[in-house]
Amino acid sequence: MKLLYFQDQHKITLGVSTPKGVIKLGFFSDKNLTNADLLEIEKGVKNYTGEYLDESKLQILSCNPRPSKIICIGLNYRKHAIESGMAIPTIPVVFTKYSNTLIDFGQDVSLGKVGSQFDYEVELGFVIGTKCKNATKENALDYVLGYCVANDLSCRDLQFRTSQWLMGKSLDQFLPLGKYLVTKDEVGDPQKLQLTCSLNGEERQNSNTSDMIFSIAEIIADLSAHMTLEPGDLVVTGTPAGVIMGLPEKNWLKPGDVVKVEIEKIGFTVNKMIA
Repeated sequence: MKLLYFQDQHKITLGVSTPKGVIKLGFFSDKNLTNADLLEIEKGVKNYTGEYLDESKLQILSCNPRPSKIICIGLNYRKHAIESGMAIPTIPVVFTKYSNTLIDFGQDVSLGKVGSQFDYEVELGFVIGTKCKNATKENALDYVLGYCVANDLSCRDLQFRTSQWLMGKSLDQFLPLGKYLVTKDEVGDPQKLQLTCSLNGEERQNSNTSDMIFSIAEIIADLSAHMTLEPGDLVVTGTPAGVIMGLPEKNWLKPGDVVKVEIEKIGFTVNKMIA
């Protein structure tokens, strides 16, 4: 299923995107979804006889509007680590973003008044659907609710002004997500997905999740050994080579630039940078 959230009478409302239109599922909008909820939603969609909403007329919100945690994995593609001039990690590099980084689907991104070295990063995100502690690599994917596309926007001068990356990663509006949270049954193997990023129509990143240093299963096993993962937690899993930081000539993002990030089977988001 393709789950999405939209604004309806000033309320966050859950829907399912279908070829006929969007099915409104208001009952599930006041909580973070669990894998158990998906069984009820699937039954409701299968037996649905009501009205379908025109998706093009909806105000689409973030596909995961209330994450209790946003966890990011850095340097998780070998060539990206090399282009960044950093050692290839032997354990996952973990940092955080916060809910202030989320925006409505397709919304313009304000680059703000601090920092200047703004960069794009296409990333695969996943959302936890079952409370998770001490998962193994073998059962880790059982805890996943679904997947989304993310743009882990970064401000490099702020990111590297100290040893902690937080300030360069958690600026307002710096985590645009795709329209859909796509359930894991539709995605299949998350380590076989093509992901791309373009800037003003020019392709900048083109890779496959098979090139990750740490797989989704390995990330979940490592994170859950240290902290309990809860339904609604969002994890973004690193970016491949091709970021501005790794280019010989660094023309950082500026107002007017348009960035599109896309992952096969999952979707895309396009965002214009503004002052």
